[in-house]
Amino acid sequence: CPRCMQCDTKFDFITRKHHCRRCGKCFCDKCCSKKVPLPRMCFVDPVRQCAECALVSQKETEFYDKQLKVLMNGATFFVTLGTSDKSELMVCRLSNNQRYLVLDGDSHYEIEIIQISTVQILTEGFTPGGGNTRATGMILQYKVPESEEVTQMKFTAGEDFSCNKKLSASWLAAMHKATKLLYESRDQ
Repeated sequence: CPRCMQCDTKFDFITRKHHCRRCGKCFCDKCCSKKVPLPRMCFVDPVRQCAECALVSQKETEFYDKQLKVLMNGATFFVTLGTSDKSELMVCRLSNNQRYLVLDGDSHYEIEIIQISTVQILTEGFTPGGGNTRATGMILQYKVPESEEVTQMKFTAGEDFSCNKKLSASWLAAMHKATKLLYESRDQ
Protein backbone atom coordinates (compact mmCIF):
# COMPACT_ATOMS: atom_id res chain seq x y z
CA CYS A 1 0.00 0.00 0.00
CA PRO A 2 2.07 2.97 -1.22
CA ARG A 3 -0.58 5.70 -0.61
CA CYS A 4 -3.32 6.63 1.88
CA MET A 5 -6.60 5.08 0.78
CA GLN A 6 -8.52 8.22 1.85
CA CYS A 7 -6.48 11.27 0.79
CA ASP A 8 -3.96 9.62 -1.57
CA THR A 9 -0.92 10.97 0.35
CA LYS A 10 2.25 9.03 -0.47
CA PHE A 11 3.80 7.12 2.44
CA ASP A 12 7.46 7.79 3.21
CA PHE A 13 9.81 8.06 6.17
CA ILE A 14 7.90 11.07 7.61
CA THR A 15 4.34 10.16 6.55
CA ARG A 16 3.81 6.78 8.14
CA LYS A 17 1.26 4.16 7.22
CA HIS A 18 -1.43 3.11 9.73
CA HIS A 19 -4.22 0.60 9.34
CA CYS A 20 -7.75 0.86 10.62
CA ARG A 21 -8.42 -1.91 13.15
CA ARG A 22 -11.97 -2.29 11.88
CA CYS A 23 -11.73 -2.30 8.05
CA GLY A 24 -7.99 -3.02 7.72
CA LYS A 25 -7.37 -0.39 5.05
CA CYS A 26 -4.15 1.71 5.05
CA PHE A 27 -4.29 5.42 5.95
CA CYS A 28 -2.04 8.31 6.91
CA ASP A 29 -2.14 9.59 10.49
CA LYS A 30 -4.62 12.39 9.66
CA CYS A 31 -7.13 9.98 8.07
CA CYS A 32 -6.81 7.30 10.76
CA SER A 33 -6.42 9.24 13.99
CA LYS A 34 -9.67 8.36 15.81
CA LYS A 35 -9.33 5.97 18.73
CA VAL A 36 -12.55 4.20 19.62
CA PRO A 37 -13.32 0.98 21.57
CA LEU A 38 -14.09 -2.01 19.38
CA PRO A 39 -15.64 -4.63 21.71
CA ARG A 40 -17.11 -6.81 18.96
CA MET A 41 -13.55 -7.56 17.79
CA CYS A 42 -12.33 -8.03 21.40
CA PHE A 43 -10.42 -4.73 21.60
CA VAL A 44 -11.17 -3.51 25.13
CA ASP A 45 -9.07 -0.35 24.93
CA PRO A 46 -9.72 2.27 22.22
CA VAL A 47 -7.93 1.45 18.94
CA ARG A 48 -7.01 3.40 15.81
CA GLN A 49 -9.81 3.59 13.23
CA CYS A 50 -10.58 5.62 10.14
CA ALA A 51 -13.30 8.29 10.48
CA GLU A 52 -15.99 6.20 8.78
CA CYS A 53 -15.35 3.11 10.91
CA ALA A 54 -15.00 5.18 14.10
CA LEU A 55 -18.53 6.55 13.59
CA VAL A 56 -20.00 3.05 13.16
CA SER A 57 -18.02 1.74 16.16
CA GLN A 58 -19.31 4.59 18.32
CA LYS A 59 -22.90 3.75 17.36
CA GLU A 60 -22.28 0.08 18.15
CA THR A 61 -20.75 0.92 21.54
CA GLU A 62 -23.76 3.09 22.42
CA PHE A 63 -26.03 0.25 21.33
CA TYR A 64 -24.20 -2.35 23.43
CA ASP A 65 -24.20 -0.05 26.46
CA LYS A 66 -27.84 1.08 26.30
CA GLN A 67 -30.05 -1.04 24.04
CA LEU A 68 -28.79 -4.62 24.24
CA LYS A 69 -30.07 -5.22 27.79
CA VAL A 70 -33.51 -3.95 26.80
CA LEU A 71 -33.67 -6.43 23.90
CA MET A 72 -32.46 -9.33 26.04
CA ASN A 73 -34.94 -8.60 28.85
CA GLY A 74 -37.79 -8.67 26.35
CA ALA A 75 -41.30 -7.25 26.21
CA THR A 76 -44.85 -8.51 25.73
CA PHE A 77 -46.68 -8.21 22.40
CA PHE A 78 -49.68 -9.58 20.56
CA VAL A 79 -48.07 -11.55 17.72
CA THR A 80 -49.88 -12.37 14.47
CA LEU A 81 -48.30 -14.90 12.13
CA GLY A 82 -48.62 -14.42 8.37
CA THR A 83 -52.03 -13.33 7.15
CA SER A 84 -53.87 -14.86 10.11
CA ASP A 85 -56.47 -12.81 11.99
CA LYS A 86 -55.66 -14.58 15.26
CA SER A 87 -52.97 -13.11 17.52
CA GLU A 88 -51.20 -14.63 20.51
CA LEU A 89 -49.80 -12.88 23.58
CA MET A 90 -46.05 -13.56 23.61
CA VAL A 91 -42.88 -12.38 25.31
CA CYS A 92 -40.32 -11.41 22.69
CA ARG A 93 -36.63 -11.18 23.57
CA LEU A 94 -33.16 -11.52 22.12
CA SER A 95 -31.39 -14.79 23.03
CA ASN A 96 -28.36 -14.77 25.35
CA ASN A 97 -25.99 -15.43 22.44
CA GLN A 98 -27.69 -12.59 20.49
CA ARG A 99 -28.32 -14.82 17.46
CA TYR A 100 -32.06 -15.48 17.83
CA LEU A 101 -35.28 -13.61 18.43
CA VAL A 102 -37.16 -15.81 20.91
CA LEU A 103 -40.96 -15.64 21.23
CA ASP A 104 -42.66 -17.44 24.10
CA GLY A 105 -46.37 -17.83 24.70
CA ASP A 106 -48.64 -20.80 24.09
CA SER A 107 -46.41 -21.32 21.03
CA HIS A 108 -42.63 -21.02 20.87
CA TYR A 109 -40.62 -19.53 18.00
CA GLU A 110 -36.91 -18.91 17.54
CA ILE A 111 -36.04 -16.75 14.56
CA GLU A 112 -32.38 -16.60 13.59
CA ILE A 113 -31.38 -12.92 13.27
CA ILE A 114 -29.46 -13.62 10.05
CA GLN A 115 -32.74 -14.85 8.46
CA ILE A 116 -34.57 -11.55 9.10
CA SER A 117 -34.94 -9.69 5.82
CA THR A 118 -36.99 -6.62 6.83
CA VAL A 119 -38.17 -4.89 9.98
CA GLN A 120 -40.76 -2.13 9.84
CA ILE A 121 -41.55 -0.25 13.06
CA LEU A 122 -45.19 0.84 13.31
CA THR A 123 -45.82 4.22 14.93
CA GLU A 124 -48.72 6.48 15.85
CA GLY A 125 -49.09 10.05 17.00
CA PHE A 126 -47.39 11.77 14.06
CA THR A 127 -47.95 15.48 14.07
CA PRO A 128 -47.24 17.84 11.15
CA GLY A 129 -43.73 19.23 11.52
CA GLY A 130 -42.27 16.00 12.93
CA GLY A 131 -43.79 15.97 16.40
CA ASN A 132 -43.90 13.14 18.90
CA THR A 133 -44.48 9.64 17.61
CA ARG A 134 -44.40 6.45 19.62
CA ALA A 135 -43.70 2.92 18.52
CA THR A 136 -46.78 0.69 18.73
CA GLY A 137 -45.57 -2.43 16.93
CA MET A 138 -43.49 -3.88 14.15
CA ILE A 139 -43.75 -6.07 11.10
CA LEU A 140 -40.93 -8.56 10.69
CA GLN A 141 -40.21 -10.65 7.61
CA TYR A 142 -37.82 -13.61 7.71
CA LYS A 143 -36.81 -16.64 5.68
CA VAL A 144 -37.88 -20.01 7.02
CA PRO A 145 -34.78 -22.25 7.48
CA GLU A 146 -34.26 -24.89 4.77
CA SER A 147 -36.77 -23.10 2.56
CA GLU A 148 -36.92 -19.98 0.42
CA GLU A 149 -40.33 -19.11 1.88
CA VAL A 150 -40.60 -15.68 3.50
CA THR A 151 -42.87 -15.44 6.55
CA GLN A 152 -44.26 -12.32 8.17
CA MET A 153 -45.00 -11.63 11.83
CA LYS A 154 -46.79 -8.59 13.19
CA PHE A 155 -46.08 -7.45 16.75
CA THR A 156 -48.54 -5.11 18.45
CA ALA A 157 -48.17 -3.56 21.90
CA GLY A 158 -51.26 -4.33 23.97
CA GLU A 159 -53.52 -1.46 24.92
CA ASP A 160 -54.91 -3.13 28.03
CA PHE A 161 -51.72 -3.39 30.11
CA SER A 162 -50.38 0.16 30.32
CA CYS A 163 -47.42 -0.65 32.59
CA ASN A 164 -46.01 -2.89 29.84
CA LYS A 165 -46.76 -0.37 27.07
CA LYS A 166 -43.72 1.75 28.00
CA LEU A 167 -41.53 -1.37 28.15
CA SER A 168 -42.84 -2.49 24.75
CA ALA A 169 -42.14 0.95 23.26
CA SER A 170 -38.58 0.87 24.67
CA TRP A 171 -38.06 -2.62 23.26
CA LEU A 172 -39.31 -1.51 19.83
CA ALA A 173 -37.00 1.54 19.88
CA ALA A 174 -34.05 -0.73 20.74
CA MET A 175 -35.06 -3.13 17.96
CA HIS A 176 -35.21 -0.22 15.51
CA LYS A 177 -31.67 0.83 16.46
CA ALA A 178 -30.48 -2.79 16.22
CA THR A 179 -31.85 -3.19 12.71
CA LYS A 180 -30.30 0.10 11.58
CA LEU A 181 -26.92 -1.13 12.83
CA LEU A 182 -27.47 -4.51 11.20
CA TYR A 183 -28.36 -2.98 7.83
CA GLU A 184 -25.35 -0.60 8.04
CA SER A 185 -22.98 -3.49 8.77
CA ARG A 186 -24.45 -5.55 5.90
CA ASP A 187 -23.79 -2.61 3.54
CA GLN A 188 -20.10 -2.40 4.50
